[in-house]
Amino acid sequence: MRNRTGWLPSRRRQRQLSYLMELGLVGMLFVGIERGNGGIVVNTGVALAVTQLPPLLERDYEIPMDPRLTLWITTAVFLHAFGTVGLPGATRTLYSDIWWWDHMTHALSASLVAGAGYATVRAFDEHAEGVHLPRKFVAVFILLFVIAFGVLWEILEFAIALSAEALGIRAVLTQYGLGDTMLDFVFNSIGAIIVATWGGAYLSDVSGAIRQRLESRAD
Repeated sequence: MRNRTGWLPSRRRQRQLSYLMELGLVGMLFVGIERGNGGIVVNTGVALAVTQLPPLLERDYEIPMDPRLTLWITTAVFLHAFGTVGLPGATRTLYSDIWWWDHMTHALSASLVAGAGYATVRAFDEHAEGVHLPRKFVAVFILLFVIAFGVLWEILEFAIALSAEALGIRAVLTQYGLGDTMLDFVFNSIGAIIVATWGGAYLSDVSGAIRQRLESRAD
C-alpha cells in the first residue's frame, strides 16, 4: 500500500526508522549508565517506555497504529533523549549548543499531546448522541488542552529543579529562565495548531477505534 502523502518513505522504511531509533535509545541509555548521568538514564528510559505504547495500544486495545504514527512518536522522544546526550565526544548537550533544539522538541512533544487530545475528542463527538462539536471548537479545545499540559509540564520542571538543588543532585529536567518558558509555550502552540489543522488526515483511524470501544462499553 502506498502512502497517501508521497513525500513520506514507504511503510516498511518507516518501521525500520522507528526500530533504528529505538536501538539508538538503548545505546543512549547505556551511555547514561556509563557516565553515571541520572538525567540521561531517566530521559532515555522514559523515551524507551513511550516507544512501547504503540504496540501496546494495538495489541491490548485494538487501536490501529499506522507506521506514520509510530514514527511520529518515536521521533519526538528520540530527539528529546538525543538532545540530553549530545554528540559523541562533546562536553555539552544539544539543548545547550543548538538554540532551536529545545523549541523543536517542544513543538514535536506538544503535537503528540495534541494528537491524543484530538483523537479522543473526535471519538467522543462521533460517539455521543446529540453532541456536535464544530471544527473551530475542536481546534480551540486542542490548543487549550496543550497549553494546560504545557503549564503542568513547566511546573513539574520547576519542582524537579528545586528538589534537585535542595538535594544537591543533577536535575533530570532543566529550565532556562522565564524567556525560555514563554518560548516553550509558543512552540507548544505551534505543535497544537498543526495537529488541529491536519490531524483529521492522520488520526481518523485512531478516533474510530476509540469510538468503537466507547460504543462496545455502552452496549
